[in-house]
Amino acid sequence: MIIVYITCADSKEAQKIGKDLLSKRLIACSNVFPIKSLYRWKGKLVNDKEYVLLGKTTENKFHNIIKVVNDLHSYDIPCIEKIKVKSNHAFAQWVKNEVKS
Repeated sequence: MIIVYITCADSKEAQKIGKDLLSKRLIACSNVFPIKSLYRWKGKLVNDKEYVLLGKTTENKFHNIIKVVNDLHSYDIPCIEKIKVKSNHAFAQWVKNEVKS
């Protein structure tokens, strides 16, 4: 199982992407929460408010998730990261069942 970590410009964008990934059965569920981000962009230091979308899914869905997020995201270079996780058996099985296609 993996968690997909995606930073978004605002809550609306994070929820839109999350709903699209859910409707395509690329993720089983998502969490959205506000964060404070510090980064360098085009030579300037940026201190910004963003939202994180965490999506629970399986490894084989990651490349399709990248395509969907790139199509919907407002950033030139969105952050789309996968984090391998271990989960309790019942939850992991539920995720696998939800993203089956």
